[in-house]
Amino acid sequence: MGQASGALEVIPAAKRLIGSLRDMGYEFATAVADLVDNSIEAGATIISIDIEFEGENSWVRIADNGVGMSSAALREAMRYGSSREYSLNDLGKFGLGLKVASLSQCQRLTVASRSSRQRSEVVAYCWDLGHIERTNRWELVPVTRDVGGPSLLTPLRHGTGTVVLWERLDRILGYETPGGESARRRLTVMCREVEGHLSAVFHRFLSGEVTGRPALQILLNGSSVEPWDPFAREEPGTKSLPPVNLTVTHGGVRGRLTLEPFVLPHQSDFSCSDSFRRASGPANWNQQQGFYVYRANRLIQSGGWCRIRTLDEHTKLARVALRFSPQLDNAFRVNVAKMRVQLPSGMREVITDAIAPVTKLANYVYRRTTAHPRSTKGEPTEVRPLSSGVMRGAIGTLMKAANASERRVIRRVAARLNGH
Repeated sequence: MGQASGALEVIPAAKRLIGSLRDMGYEFATAVADLVDNSIEAGATIISIDIEFEGENSWVRIADNGVGMSSAALREAMRYGSSREYSLNDLGKFGLGLKVASLSQCQRLTVASRSSRQRSEVVAYCWDLGHIERTNRWELVPVTRDVGGPSLLTPLRHGTGTVVLWERLDRILGYETPGGESARRRLTVMCREVEGHLSAVFHRFLSGEVTGRPALQILLNGSSVEPWDPFAREEPGTKSLPPVNLTVTHGGVRGRLTLEPFVLPHQSDFSCSDSFRRASGPANWNQQQGFYVYRANRLIQSGGWCRIRTLDEHTKLARVALRFSPQLDNAFRVNVAKMRVQLPSGMREVITDAIAPVTKLANYVYRRTTAHPRSTKGEPTEVRPLSSGVMRGAIGTLMKAANASERRVIRRVAARLNGH
């Protein structure tokens, strides 16, 4: 049967679809991070996140000092599946993040922007789920200056930038009594979770490691978010193994994959107890071992071995930076929320071989001082460093179990451990 002429455009029912899109898997912290992505793409150097508890009138505001948007550009940015062109290194990808991330947490999303320093003109539009519920239409509501209020317009008084305002925080407060003490405590806990998440996801931007751009400053309720380095590179005892660079072809597209393995120090070798606790990460040691997957310098996945191996107490000191070029987005199946990736089946074997030396070394470092002998008074006794004989024996054991490429890595690591 042939295709009928005169095809018809069928527009989805607004209130049904927009309601379903609220459940795409965002949590509060990941939703905020998605908006930080947009600010980074806009060239922002300062991003201010303010979370205000006022019961039912509580709000969240993300403001930046980026280039801002014209009225037409803002309307397009507010469109579901916006049609803007993304460059390879843009943090955005699907044209959904701003809307879906925001409305996963609130019922009213307002975005205001100013794109000229010479003119104070501010444009603003709003998605209001209450309005859509009543009209069942994809209607974007213009917001006038008198309606916007100070929480929306204040950050744009002195320059360009964009402000995102979340109101009616039904998914965040989540209580029958949103003005109660339980709701206040919940929001306080979520603020701490946001801080931890942002410090990890954007640690390369916060520390100024991203080539071609100044260090990013993120303020959470006025306080600077400090970068969390998963690899504790400031610790003298951290071991950095040689990187593995791979050229990968997937679906006819070639891209680059880099593995940078690290073995963190044993607890007894950290410079101080605070450094050890900080290095444990938001999910603590066992859960933080494994891959740290980056796309365009942004951390997407924090820990876990992507089903290549299981979490193991003996390898909890092993952490591997996995960086892939944006050409490989489809190969790694980056999801809309940018929280998880999947290792392509064709790369799993070579990645498994590449991480074998780091897991073996992590096992060795963990075991060498795991037993903490205690004195008769119950206090830990001095932990002595390994003798050269014990060191040589341990390295010899690793060499016997290694293949040729692993042996080369182990020899280089042994030389570092011996101070050569």
